[in-house]
Amino acid sequence: MKKLKELRIKNNLTYQTMGDLLGISKVFYWQLENNKRRITYDMAYKIAKIFETKPDNIFYEDTKTKNE
Repeated sequence: MKKLKELRIKNNLTYQTMGDLLGISKVFYWQLENNKRRITYDMAYKIAKIFETKPDNIFYEDTKTKNE
């Protein structure tokens, strides 16, 4: 989830802050960002909303690369 990590860092957000904004733990968020957990569409939507964009703008390239 390279793009997700880039967006988080660019916006000066910590794992803890992201977890708080999403209503999940810091560890759970870290696992999402580092591909240790599968992300649901609902979670992808919530994350995209934080960055004021669409889920595809963040996650599409990762999904496309996995499926090729």
